[in-house]
Order: sequence, then structure tokens, then C-alpha cells
Amino acid sequence: MGVFSKKDKVALDLQAISTLISEGCVVAGNLKAPAVARVDGQVNGDVQVAEGLILGEQGVITGNVLTREMVVYGTVQGNIAVESLEIKGTGKITGDIATETLLVETGGVYNGHLTMQAAGVKQIKQLANA
Repeated sequence: MGVFSKKDKVALDLQAISTLISEGCVVAGNLKAPAVARVDGQVNGDVQVAEGLILGEQGVITGNVLTREMVVYGTVQGNIAVESLEIKGTGKITGDIATETLLVETGGVYNGHLTMQAAGVKQIKQLANA
């Protein structure tokens, strides 16, 4: 159980960023980060972030993603396992998604299989390792 109730929850976009991959940066390999990360560059490998991930409009991830919350403005080519996922109007995802909640804005693109349920962490980790 968290310290804050759902009403007190701070939007992922407003939380302090602990890790930043800026535009023009390329990470060749897996990325593991604590707290909240923002990717505006390119990651060629799997991404695991403890709390949340923001993928900027110019951001590209080619690999699987495992985190609690994710906001996608950019492009993901790989499977995503999260508790909460938002695909913004510029977001594009190609791959399978396992999530408890999903929000897709007009213009957001998703191609793949979707699994939505009150999934435990074990099931989400299994999809991320697939």
C-alpha cells in the first residue's frame, strides 16, 4: 500500500526525473533505472525502470519494457509490461502489452496483443522476459 491515496497521486509527467537519456543519445544495451526515467533518445535493448518511464516524442525503444507506469509520446518496438500505460497522440507501439489500465489518445497507434487484468508482478515479469 502506498503512502498516498489515488486522489493524491502525482501525474508521472510531474514527478522528478532520476534518469534522462536526451535526444541524440543512443544506448546500445539494456537500461535499468531507479525511480522515474525519461527517454528522448534511442535505446536498443530492454528497459527496466522501478517507478515510471516517459518516452518523449523523439524517443525510440527497440526492446521490451518493464515498469510500473509509462507515458508514450514516441515509438516502442517490443513488449510492454506495466500497471498503467498512456499512449499519447504521437505515440506508436508495436508489440504485446500487459497492463491493468490503458489510455490511448486520438492519434495514438498500437499494433499487437493486449492483455488487461489485475495482473500480479509475477505475470508482468513473465511477459517482459518473453
